[in-house]
Amino acid sequence: MLKNIIVVVCFVLSTSVFAQNMYLWGNNDKETPIYKPGEKMVFTIKLLNEEDRPVAGKKLTWTRTGDDGIKESGEGVSSTNGYEIITSTDAPGFVRIYVNALDNGSKILSAKDRPIFFDGGACVEPEKLKGFPEPTDFDEFWTKQKAILAETPLKILEMKEVEGTGQVKVFDVKLSCAGKMPVSGILSMPKNAEPGSLPAQVSFHGYGVRGANRNIASGRNKIVFDINAHGIENGQPAEYYSELSKGELAGYGFDKEKNLKHETVYFREMFLRALRALEFVKTLPEWNGKDLEAIGGSQGGLQSLAAAGLDNDVTYCYAWSPWCCDMVGRVEYKRLIGGWYVRPTPVMAYYDPVNFIKRANPKCKLNIIANLGDYTCPPSGVWIAYNNFPGPKTITVKQGCEHGYTMKNAPVYKELKNQ
Repeated sequence: MLKNIIVVVCFVLSTSVFAQNMYLWGNNDKETPIYKPGEKMVFTIKLLNEEDRPVAGKKLTWTRTGDDGIKESGEGVSSTNGYEIITSTDAPGFVRIYVNALDNGSKILSAKDRPIFFDGGACVEPEKLKGFPEPTDFDEFWTKQKAILAETPLKILEMKEVEGTGQVKVFDVKLSCAGKMPVSGILSMPKNAEPGSLPAQVSFHGYGVRGANRNIASGRNKIVFDINAHGIENGQPAEYYSELSKGELAGYGFDKEKNLKHETVYFREMFLRALRALEFVKTLPEWNGKDLEAIGGSQGGLQSLAAAGLDNDVTYCYAWSPWCCDMVGRVEYKRLIGGWYVRPTPVMAYYDPVNFIKRANPKCKLNIIANLGDYTCPPSGVWIAYNNFPGPKTITVKQGCEHGYTMKNAPVYKELKNQ
């Protein structure tokens, strides 16, 4: 009896380890994820082991949703050649395919004890996607905000040197700014740089509560000013940021009452801090006077697009899956197919990155990333931001990738325009 128990236990353990090393991979049947209206989209889904070899005989369940409002579902069985899901859509917009793999009725788990999945999609005529009409006084509003910022002279409130390297000097910096909080960031730059010799970069953070970062690698050959999103202290114990995230910064940006008034939207002061950070690096004698970058991902991408629109000196803008693109349009045009987002009010159009990027210097270069399974920052909104910029631009589109997940061996499509 004991021998039988040991055999059973060993079998269960070996099956569990095997399952944990599987993953789902998928792609559409074209070199690009872009189709014509009504054109057949064929997705091939494979269940693979850790050696990237197909695993056959496991149940697959799937759902198809889309900007067109259509929802479908089905199931099949994994095979060595892959399982096909076929769909289409008639109007400009995106289709999303979500797949789970099951074994004996239970979802197969990853090594992190999470269900393995494929989350990707394709689109029709994304170049025709348009955002919700912007407010007629958009420029008037932001001209007023810039004037309010100018009423607070740029002053270095604190600039203390912190640990760097033999090549890079690093400073914890606080700057005066309009609003309740200062700009708070970490400045990294080469030691002994000649005046007028360095490009400058301001980098922005995703959603959350954390301090700014040192950028030793980039700081070897450029000015890098990494600012935290809230003007809070840098380099503090984890408890400091945890208490803020549970207290005064809990759910920041999502307060619907504050989002009903132009001046109380949380992003207003965040964007003014971004603009002030750009102003600061332009005062540094080491800046070369011509190369100015704004970069960030998610909420950081939201800030980088806004920064490029507010400051025409920005020459390069990088936005990875920028958050809040086309906030109002995704609901009004019924492109809402799930995700985590700020519930739009009419006022939020004044803070939409798709409206800011229209106003960036047309000589600025835009590099933007869209993940086809990202419904925190849906690809439709990201593509609208790309469409709205008239200058040299690149969009990189990644199949099977979510906001916090990158599929192994993910197919990548890249489009360049106006180069």
